Parts: sequence; structure tokens; C-alpha cells
Amino acid sequence: MDVNTPIWDDGRWPGLPSLDADLETDACVIGLGGSGLTCIAELLSMRRRVIGIDAAAVGGGAAGRNGGILRAGLAAFHHVAVKSVGRERARRIYEMTAEEMRRVAEQSRGTVRFVGSLRLAMDEEEHVDCANQREAMRADGFEVRNYNGPLGRGIFIPGDAAFNPLDRCRSLASRVTQGGAMLFEHTRALTFAAGEVSTPRGTIKCARVIVAVDGRLETIVPELAGRVRTARLQMLATAPAADIQIPCPVSSRYGFDFWQQLPDGCIAIGGGRDVAGDAEWTTSGEPTPPVQDHLAAILRERLKVRDAITHRWAANVSYTASGLPVLFEVRPDVWTIGGYSGTGNLMGALCGRAVARAAFGDHSEFATLLAAA
Repeated sequence: MDVNTPIWDDGRWPGLPSLDADLETDACVIGLGGSGLTCIAELLSMRRRVIGIDAAAVGGGAAGRNGGILRAGLAAFHHVAVKSVGRERARRIYEMTAEEMRRVAEQSRGTVRFVGSLRLAMDEEEHVDCANQREAMRADGFEVRNYNGPLGRGIFIPGDAAFNPLDRCRSLASRVTQGGAMLFEHTRALTFAAGEVSTPRGTIKCARVIVAVDGRLETIVPELAGRVRTARLQMLATAPAADIQIPCPVSSRYGFDFWQQLPDGCIAIGGGRDVAGDAEWTTSGEPTPPVQDHLAAILRERLKVRDAITHRWAANVSYTASGLPVLFEVRPDVWTIGGYSGTGNLMGALCGRAVARAAFGDHSEFATLLAAA
């Protein structure tokens, strides 16, 4: 069994060099996950010179270790988001994440499957909540259908999708490298401030620094302590399962549990963060028995899958109290994004493009939405 290796990793990535020289550029992006790489792509479109570094590897954090689900909207279901951030802002963010989903598919061709998603109710109370979500979505013109079938009952959202998150990151890394960006893996930012990023074997002189990191963000940018909080998300996956067909990503228990079947038949299940309570508010990235046992119970008892568990892994993400990500200038010419509350696949990409614009004084509709009172 692969312990702490995600099922998405086929072992074929050749890797990138680490930085071993002093360099100069317009922007240095710290973090080579989906948000950082999208930021780099946007900077290139702005004709900026850019260097990207990561302490680990491309997609080595949650960006390449998540559940592979693309769900439009904020972390909160749409009816909850409407109440918390206002209808117009929730509606526009939903529209922009749906647009971003299509952009991800265009940028990383072959990695995205537009199969929709299911939200299943575990009990009558959750069934009512599904109905509330359905009505709020329909009121804002978003397509959603009732579902009552072999997997249970709830709602089906046809616009959502599934994808391989690590393939997406690697594809985007190759694309921006071909476009002129310089990327370095296994290159930790020791310090960063206006005009300079220091690493173990080289210094990067730059006009702007952009920190595009989600998990452990408050340890990297101390100014965010109290504003973002890191949690651990855990997953497991199986060998190809022949006796079950799950047509699209599924979430249940108010989104605390989620799963999907991959094109080769393997089942990937994640969630259970609430099962272990405060223990999952941690910067540790190792799988643990309480949550893994919960995920295995879903696999064996609810889905009735008997195939062998082949992978167990975990990743860190950060949450905000508002559910809105952070995007702002934390120090002069040092910008940061993160705090995606488990929705970094799309929210991180939007933040990446927005921060590239904001850092160089350009208007960004998404940055304006996040800053709205």
C-alpha cells in the first residue's frame, strides 16, 4: 500500500531543478500548486518575467492531493453563502467559479470530466437542507435537479466536474515553463520581503513577491495568524472496483464526506474531518487511524466495496471564518492568497489570476468581490 502518496501520482513526473544561483525577475511566486501556477500564467500573459519556487514539488501540497472534484461556488452551499456574504456576491462568485472550471479544462486538456456532482442526504434534516440549496440555486438561475436513485436521494448539479488535480498542476507547470517562466522545486523561501526572496542556494531579486500557499499559510505569513487556520484533510483509494458504478463525484453529510470513481474504476474517498474533532486542526500531513477508519467504513458499509485499499494520504488546507479566501498585500510589494476552505481547485485559480493583476496595479473583479464589505 502507498502511504501518503495520492492515487493521482503515476510516478512519471521527471521533476524540476532546485535553485542554485542568484536571479532577478519582475515577480517571484512562492508555491507551485494550482493557485501559484495560475498566477504565473497570468503574469506571463501580462508580459511579466516570473520565477516560481516551491519547498516541495509541483502540486506537492493539497493542489495535487485533494479529492479531484470541481464544484462551483463557495465552500458553503449556495443557500448558506447567500445568507453569509449576500445574494449578489454569492451569485457572482458562483458564476465566476463555473467560468473558471471551463478555463481549467481548456488549460489542462484531458484532465477534466464534466459529469456533474451529487449531494446526498443522510437523513430527513439533510434532505430539507438539500431542498433549500436547490431553491436558492434555481432562484439565481443555476441548474440543479432532484435526485432519487440507487445511490440515495438528494440533488444533482450537472455543471460540476471531476478531474485529476495533480495532472492539472503538472500540465500547467509545463505550459508556463514553455511560456518563459522559470520554475524550481525543492527550493524553500527562507525569507521574503519587498524586492527579495532568499533561498538556501540563491537569492531572487524581484519587484513583487506573491505567496500562493494554502495549507500552513499562517506559519509562512505570520501576519495571517488568527485569520486563517490550517486543517488536515484525509483520503484513501482502492484498486479498480468492478461491482459498483458511481457516475460522478458525490458528497454527503453536509459535505464532510465525498467520493468518486475514477475512469479506471478505482474509488477515491475523502473527508471525515469532523470525526476526530480538534485533532484535525493541525499542520501535520500524515494520515491517522480515526479518520482512515471512518473512510474505510464508508467504503465497506455504505458503498459495499470489497476491493483492496491501495492508497492512504493526507494534505493540509487553510480555512477562514468567513469562508472567503484571503487576497491582499501583507507587506509592501508582498502579496498573499490562500484560505480556500477546501475549495482551492477553483477558488485558488481565481485568486491566482486576481493577485497577479492586483500586485501590479491592475483592476480585478474577483479581488473587488473579496474585499466588498
